[in-house]
Parts: sequence; C-alpha cells; structure tokens
Amino acid sequence: MRPLPIAASLALLLMAFAVTAQDPPAAPAAAPSPAAAPSAPAVAATGDAARGKGLTYTCRGCHGLTGYKNAYPSYHVPKIGGQSETYLRNALGEYRTGKRKHPTMQAQAESFSEQDIADIAAYLSSIK
Repeated sequence: MRPLPIAASLALLLMAFAVTAQDPPAAPAAAPSPAAAPSAPAVAATGDAARGKGLTYTCRGCHGLTGYKNAYPSYHVPKIGGQSETYLRNALGEYRTGKRKHPTMQAQAESFSEQDIADIAAYLSSIK
C-alpha cells in the first residue's frame, strides 16, 4: 500500500502553490539614479562552525586522509583543517565561479550557498 495516494499528493501540491500565489507581489525595483551613492559592499555571512562540520563530510574523503593523498595517489591533496577562514572562503568561491579549475572541487563548490561556504570556512579554520 502506498503511504499517500496520488490524489492526496496532488491536493497537497496544489495547496502549496495556492499559498505561494497569495503572497503579495514584490514592488518593482526603482532604477538607480546617476547621482545615487554607490551601494555598500556585501557583508560576508557569519559562519556557523557547528553547521559547517556537518557540511564537510564530503571534504574529508580526500582532505582527511592520512598523508593528504587522494584516493588515486597521483596528486597531493592540501590540508584544509586550520587554514585561514578568508583563504577558505576565497578558494571555495573561486572554485564555484570557475576561476580555479579542478572538476571535483568545482562540482562541490557549485552546490554550496554563500552561507554554506561561510559555515564550512568557520569550521575548518577552527580545527587545530
């Protein structure tokens, strides 16, 4: 027996869309005037090391191995525990945007939000 009949699933889905549709539309953004002062730089998210610890489970597969060798020992994997929080944020950001090239790291970083990166950096930089 199915836990939830198809009809009930569809009803729940339609209700979710109905609630979303009732939200008031966002006001259109005003075009910036030429005389307007430049906006302040984006404030970096504050990292939560406890949450970051959970997000680093995939990192440990390569970066947590004794001797810091990849499972395919053709290249050295850098130690990331204890690195500077700023360095870690920058590195993950550069992998995410493609500025740094490494297929595995790019795939990992693309899945992270800015908050995820801040949390991961906070945790990894706290490791001694």
